[in-house]
Amino acid sequence: MIMVLHKLVFAALVSVFLWLLLGCSLSYASLDDIDCLKSIKDSLEDPFNYLNSSWNFNNNTEGFICRFTGVECWHPDESKVLNIRLSQMELKGEFPSGIIKCSSLTGLDLSGNKLYGSIPSNISKLLPFVTSLDLSSNNFSGDIPTSLANCSYLNILKLDHNKLTGQIPAELSLLSRLKTFSVANNLLTGPIPNFQPSFSADSFANNPGLCGKPLDPCQ
Repeated sequence: MIMVLHKLVFAALVSVFLWLLLGCSLSYASLDDIDCLKSIKDSLEDPFNYLNSSWNFNNNTEGFICRFTGVECWHPDESKVLNIRLSQMELKGEFPSGIIKCSSLTGLDLSGNKLYGSIPSNISKLLPFVTSLDLSSNNFSGDIPTSLANCSYLNILKLDHNKLTGQIPAELSLLSRLKTFSVANNLLTGPIPNFQPSFSADSFANNPGLCGKPLDPCQ
């Protein structure tokens, strides 16, 4: 009888320990995502108060960030961010590096804003699981980072209507899942990588220095 009682107590203690361990893990995960969004808000100018009016962190209920404008979570009652969509908000600033704390992020849309500076060279570490990345219609400049080729889950990559220079990294042609790609309306030069399947000329249009299929042959 005593042995059975000891086993029941032990099993109960193990259950409590596992529950606490899981609870702590979820709490840390949630705190990281909250810190991620705080960092984004703090790093960007928001002249029309799209974020300031919605992203209120004075709340401690589970999943409250999932009701923020432009934020989608894996589950509405958990603070685990799946997608961030902040297009056409006139936001100003550089690429928000604090996004690394949204460790489960799969979609990021910052299109149609006034973001500037370079696309981070370590973007594959900031967004390791991203499947859709839209940075189009901003003022990003500098090279397209080669590390984007390490974002191996990418299905959609839109970098058009910026001020990007240099060549399109040949390594991007290794992104086997890529279905949508656009670098049109930049300042890019050099040969277009051999994408398979290939993309239409519209994906590369209005870059005076680009050449090769589907554009004119390189000289």
